[in-house]
Amino acid sequence: MKTLKFAALVAAGLMAAAPALADLVVPNLSYRTGPYGANGTQYADGFNDYFTLLNERDGGIGGEKIQVPECETAYNTEKGVECYESTKSSGALVYNPLSTGITYQLIPKVSVDKIPLYTPGYGRTSAKNGKVFEWVFNAPANYWDGASIAIKYLLDQNGGDLNGKKIALVYHNSAYGKEPIRTLQELAKKHGFSLTEIPVEAPGQEQKSQWLQIRRDKPDFVLMWGWGVMNQVAIQEAANIRFPMENFIGIWWAGSEIDVTPAGAGANGYKSVTFNGVGMDYPIYDDLKTHVIDPGKASQGGPHVGSAVYSRGMYAAVVIAEAIRKAQELAGTSAITPTQLRDGFEQLDITPDRLAELGLPDFGPEIKMTCDNHGGSGMARMQQWDAEAKKWNLITEFTEPDQEVLAPLILEDSEAYAKEAGITPRDC
Repeated sequence: MKTLKFAALVAAGLMAAAPALADLVVPNLSYRTGPYGANGTQYADGFNDYFTLLNERDGGIGGEKIQVPECETAYNTEKGVECYESTKSSGALVYNPLSTGITYQLIPKVSVDKIPLYTPGYGRTSAKNGKVFEWVFNAPANYWDGASIAIKYLLDQNGGDLNGKKIALVYHNSAYGKEPIRTLQELAKKHGFSLTEIPVEAPGQEQKSQWLQIRRDKPDFVLMWGWGVMNQVAIQEAANIRFPMENFIGIWWAGSEIDVTPAGAGANGYKSVTFNGVGMDYPIYDDLKTHVIDPGKASQGGPHVGSAVYSRGMYAAVVIAEAIRKAQELAGTSAITPTQLRDGFEQLDITPDRLAELGLPDFGPEIKMTCDNHGGSGMARMQQWDAEAKKWNLITEFTEPDQEVLAPLILEDSEAYAKEAGITPRDC
């Protein structure tokens, strides 16, 4: 039986790119170079290390070793597509490119190739609608969830009333940065605040004019959709004009240690949305130390273990691994196909009890996906930077987004995409 399986893998061309024992292939479309390399490296390390843990501690998933071949995209859309095309024939089960631009280009490709695309906390928000986006999953939360939760937090901090308040959105002028604009515009109508949209050209090293505008306009709150060096510059500029840090909130991609540490004490009190836990006070880190770090098997030697972005990359690997387990259970075989993995994602339910079993109690919200809901509950929470202790502190519980606003927007956007792409929505 194993011989036949081995022969089938050779015939499929897997042996050209993978060791003989690697039966489950999960490519890591990473970026360790370019202006976003410092962030991408941490995510890639966390992603790699969790699969290494499963291989070393458990012998893989369901008795099958996991191979995680890396392909450098430099956060460049064209290179990301090239990485996808060069690795998909290796037996790739799923892709997680950590780039909204790359995701937009891969959505039609994975739909034809029938390979799942997992984009947690990034990508196309309306991919939550599984009736239209059969092969794309974006749980536990998407950008519109993040925008809604930031506004709900501000409502809580202001007695439930934002009427007449001024909010500025500082955003990376790309598909990523533009994602929350429509949602924030609708939330502004609902809650009576004014919204000023302030784009920053990539990579974001020059923001003098944007922060002069903020100093002039005096918004009550600033939201930020940034990535890489843009975040560091924005936080420093905010400190320079003495903008109150407690009124400055970033999305989860603007909530890492390397975003705040360059500003020193000036970053104290800065906040961001997050959908994963912070720090290393989780049992899983004991297992990582025993099976991955101490034996010298950590990605790059483990310099970023426990950072916010490392933890998020690890979390993405956790969800993929759990979807693989579910797919194996449903299919009755350990050597699953991408189509079977799609089924695993659609029936995935990572409960709080299961998270605790995995060594990650209260690390993230429950992730429950279905045929029509590929985005889960959308719950997230707030974290705040303590500059003196040099750590993030969780300051709220997991919060539900405003589905009264978001659900119609997701339906409208996904149906427009279906019409444009000639897709007949599935009957779930």
